[in-house]
Amino acid sequence: MTELPVVDISAPGAAGALGRALEEIGFAYIAGHGVAQDVVDGAFAASRAFHASPGALKQSLAINEWHRGFMAMATSTVVTSSVARVSRPNLSESLMIMHEPAAEYLGRPLQGPNQWPGWLPEFRPAIEGYRTEVERVARAIIRLIATALALEETALDRHFAKPTTFLRLLRYPPHSASAGDDQFGSAPHTDYGIITLLAQDASGGLQVRRRDAKGDSSWIDAAPLPGTFVLNVADMLARWTNDRFVSAPHRVVNDHTRRDRFSLPFFFDTDMDAVIECLPTCAGPGNPPRYVPVRYGDYLMDRLNRNYDYRKHAAE
Repeated sequence: MTELPVVDISAPGAAGALGRALEEIGFAYIAGHGVAQDVVDGAFAASRAFHASPGALKQSLAINEWHRGFMAMATSTVVTSSVARVSRPNLSESLMIMHEPAAEYLGRPLQGPNQWPGWLPEFRPAIEGYRTEVERVARAIIRLIATALALEETALDRHFAKPTTFLRLLRYPPHSASAGDDQFGSAPHTDYGIITLLAQDASGGLQVRRRDAKGDSSWIDAAPLPGTFVLNVADMLARWTNDRFVSAPHRVVNDHTRRDRFSLPFFFDTDMDAVIECLPTCAGPGNPPRYVPVRYGDYLMDRLNRNYDYRKHAAE
């Protein structure tokens, strides 16, 4: 496969087409999602307004123990990458907005308040409107995934009754002429959870590694395609499906333009207490489960604690 497939999730046969894409490469462009373009544009405008704010204002929302808030430039390093030895931090800054926690969850890991830029009155409505719409799409995709795996359409819904979600408002500056080959906007990595839905601007720079990867030529450009989201499988979904679906490595290099790159990845994961174990249709004679069951929250916290500077310093 030399380019990402396009899957129209409103079309007949969408589950089969999606399943093939997630088995073959683990990525797809998602069309037919029903999210109005003005909702997407509003979210990008909010992100640009935030990142254009004075540094002191942004830093007033410094990321908190609940993993919500502003992450300054070059403060995350993907040390858990299984596809590269990463020693340099990602050249990006971001604002992390997570789910609104249920009252009974408050105070547990990652269950706390979001931080909103009060100096931008239009920011929160735009971002919450976008988040509502993209979560609707994510839930529809989970049902298509269940169907593609020969399960009942609603078989996985119970794991997402109180989902763990991350909306990350990312800005990548252009790389300097002196940046080395080991400097990335986002170093080669796989995502932690279930699925990611990405809206990206027109800058380009996202690349995906083919399943039959052999050297650097195995990276495919995931060029921006208007009116679509980029969907990818993350590690927990690969684990859930006994590696039937592939969690493909991807990276961002912002050296194609001399302007900032903006993107809006939305990570849609299970309840923190969900136990991820091989789905019944993904194992059989000659194909036993490859992984022991794991509580999603335990797996997630390990990844966050190892990859983010603020969490490492808190533990010192």
